[in-house]
Amino acid sequence: MTSCSMSLFALTSLAGFVYCDIPFRNVSLPWDDRVNDLVNRLTLPDIMFQMAKGGAGPQGGPAPAIPRLGIEPFAWNTECLRGDANAGKATGFPQSIGLAATFNAKLVFEIAEATGIEVRAKHNDYIKKKEYGDHKGLSCFSPVINIMRHPLWGRNQETYGEDPYLSGVYAENYVKGLQGNHLRYVRANAGCKHFDVHGGPENIPVSRFSFDAKVSDRDWSLTFLPAFRKCVQAGTYSLMCSFNKINGVPACANKKLLTDILRKEWKFPGYVISDQEAVENVVLYHHYANTSMEALIDVLNAGLNVEVTTSRKDPYMFTMIDAVKQGKLSEALIRERVKPLFYTRMRLGEFDPPFMNPYMRYNMTVVQSSQHRQLAIKAAMETFVLLKNDNGLLPIKKHLRKIAIVGPMADNLDQIYGTYAPDVDPKYASTPLKGLTRMSDTVNYVSGCLDDNNCRNYSRNDIKKAVTDTQLVIICVGTGQELEAEGNDRRDMYLAGNQSNLIQDAVNYANGSPVLLLVFSAGPVNISMFDRNPHIAVIIQCFFPAQATGEALYNTITMATKDASPAGRLPYTWYDTIDQIPSMTDYSMIGRTYRYFKGAPLYPFGYGLSYTTFQYLSFNLLPTIVAGDDQYIYGQVMNTGSVDSYEVVQVYISWMSTKETMPYLQLVGFQKLYIKSDSTKEFNLVVNAEQLAVWTDKGFVVQPGEIKIYVGGQQPDQKRRIRSNVLEATFKIIGEKYLGKY
Repeated sequence: MTSCSMSLFALTSLAGFVYCDIPFRNVSLPWDDRVNDLVNRLTLPDIMFQMAKGGAGPQGGPAPAIPRLGIEPFAWNTECLRGDANAGKATGFPQSIGLAATFNAKLVFEIAEATGIEVRAKHNDYIKKKEYGDHKGLSCFSPVINIMRHPLWGRNQETYGEDPYLSGVYAENYVKGLQGNHLRYVRANAGCKHFDVHGGPENIPVSRFSFDAKVSDRDWSLTFLPAFRKCVQAGTYSLMCSFNKINGVPACANKKLLTDILRKEWKFPGYVISDQEAVENVVLYHHYANTSMEALIDVLNAGLNVEVTTSRKDPYMFTMIDAVKQGKLSEALIRERVKPLFYTRMRLGEFDPPFMNPYMRYNMTVVQSSQHRQLAIKAAMETFVLLKNDNGLLPIKKHLRKIAIVGPMADNLDQIYGTYAPDVDPKYASTPLKGLTRMSDTVNYVSGCLDDNNCRNYSRNDIKKAVTDTQLVIICVGTGQELEAEGNDRRDMYLAGNQSNLIQDAVNYANGSPVLLLVFSAGPVNISMFDRNPHIAVIIQCFFPAQATGEALYNTITMATKDASPAGRLPYTWYDTIDQIPSMTDYSMIGRTYRYFKGAPLYPFGYGLSYTTFQYLSFNLLPTIVAGDDQYIYGQVMNTGSVDSYEVVQVYISWMSTKETMPYLQLVGFQKLYIKSDSTKEFNLVVNAEQLAVWTDKGFVVQPGEIKIYVGGQQPDQKRRIRSNVLEATFKIIGEKYLGKY
């Protein structure tokens, strides 16, 4: 064995051999040189296994070791949606749809950062133990940035709501928070999904595995692509292609999507990983290819880098060598496809001395740390959207003699987490019942539903006994992952089973005592009758707040902390009935979301009440700008009530001069401000040129003409209004600027 001239380059392989001066381990060389050296040392079988093993289970992954090069196994399938899931204990932050309601990009960044820290710390611990299995890696299948385009889609809870701008801002912050800001190393790498034109159905009325999303270039560019472009601009290392077809071509075999748009237009340098079994579905469900080899050729030529499968002993990637031998695939193309995988692993620090990488110092003490648990409480509080608060019942600051807490979500830990939730240490978890018990000397609790949230078996007598002779009734209903989840669309917007009967009975037997209705769901449910019911004083949309649910609810309902005044705002349109929008299988955006919907919803996008009131005093902007320039807005908003609180400043525009079909209204900025009672705060926002452009057949163009701009705490001219004002003004654009296709 030769001696090493520099100990920095002396590394020990799995077999215990020392390698000296191997270029791909030489930290002084450029990344591309190191990657090229490594890939040139791989055989075709090496590459085949690396690209085939991106999935779960004993057959799905991890990518195997290459002992002769000292390369260890690598798992590509870590779930980091809002905490490190399915990999041992971790902090559980609120589900994504609730985080969307916070309208707080900084908070999303902090949660992603905390998640990345725990993912890295646990990975460091796993590799010390030589454990490389499912969910033990550093490459995340998150964030989910599909548009919530229909209220019944089962995966709405994983998204950031219905607005592409809001989703894009969150995508950018999640990627940056997760990956870290080190100049050389990545803490854990993001993987934005599901790319693209994905948003239902899962199973109703047809299967997601075979569904063909027919979309116009206009809707594709204005609605379905923007958040993913922001993800790429933020520096994500990965995207996951979706199950569905797009205009007849499976997403994972779609060259227009994975090469023309992603790599040529957006200059994406990273890797594309398939959704689980999506490569197989090219044959089995889409019937786009006839054989596994044909499917492999299609996806590799389109731009795929890694296959995710589960139990198959023969992933479609295993046909790679025969395809090369038969002249159907180029070995050069295959080597190019594997390069982003090893570039990612290099940037994660795998092939550098550990002492160089500060993220290698993370240990298990950061997992579920006090700081992260406090962040979970803060986040949960910010997700709550106060939909109704008649007579200012909330906050309730006095201690009560007897209250009732009823309903299937009152003490249901599994369902308040939502899907892809971390495994939280039970001692850090609190249900509504656990948290709100502190409000009263005596608490009467019953679920009322004898079979969880389906509530087919219901005990009216239990509800009657619980709510009789109480000073306050708190009802906890909703869906949970039992009723809406991946692979499980809802059939309608109604509360399941007897949940509506439970609410009505609780109101009747409460005999005039105030009633608080807490809804735990992702998508909207039909509660119009309860919104109109004068005996129900309060309605709060809670989403899935996860481990801190009980404590966060107690703080909010009783105003136990100075920042507890509700400031969540709906990240989607809460339709009055499902009949107000087209079917889930119709992918035209006409009639969907606040941007194109002309009807009267129960609660509009951006809606949410507070314990105080706000008045927008004034705002200023440039009256004229040149096409291609940004618009700058600054103004003042006053807290005119008696409670210190957060306010969400919302800025919308509408195009007044264009002949192109554009949204009626478009969110272009938001800012969350904490304002003390009787005090004024300034807000400052920038609307960039891309946000002012319209879509044409040639791409995005900033056109001459007038644009109207609205500033306030809600949409302009909405029928369901909060006690606040909206200011408006117009400005002119001079000239024209072509921005291209993106």
